[in-house]
Amino acid sequence: MKQAFAPLQLKITVTEAAVAALAAGLALLLGVPIWAMFLGWNAYFTRGAGLKSGLVNLGCVLIGVGLGMTAQGLVRALPGAPGPAEQIGSVFGVTLVVLSLRFLPRFNNIPGFFLGLVAYFASGLDPSLHALGVLGTAAVLGSTAGWLSSAAQARWVEAGSPEIADTPAPT
Repeated sequence: MKQAFAPLQLKITVTEAAVAALAAGLALLLGVPIWAMFLGWNAYFTRGAGLKSGLVNLGCVLIGVGLGMTAQGLVRALPGAPGPAEQIGSVFGVTLVVLSLRFLPRFNNIPGFFLGLVAYFASGLDPSLHALGVLGTAAVLGSTAGWLSSAAQARWVEAGSPEIADTPAPT
């Protein structure tokens, strides 16, 4: 019978929380938004855990940030203030590109691309190398934290119980 919250689960949970706190502290020291770090953490888990998948997922986030910056730059290059039609057209265009990327052989993680778009548009930053640096640093930090928490869990699960309950056992 699975236990809902045994000592091994507590050890894993406390470690993950400590990794999150450490990553948040590093984000503050580096001057990057903690929320963007968590987008990187989420991206790590979008398509399988592991270093190789994590790097592909991170790459997709960075591509998404770049696509968002490109779309924003193109809209701003239009004469006059962009209205609803220009904004809707921009969303159509960037979504068309992102959804078309699913056919790439390797970098085809749609949730990763959209997390990058969310990061860019939520940041409110102007399209620039500075924006890419800030959001890229946050994504790398979050993906690294996701990898560390995943690696710790895998190590302890192998050493302890092979069953980690995601939900409480039925009563």
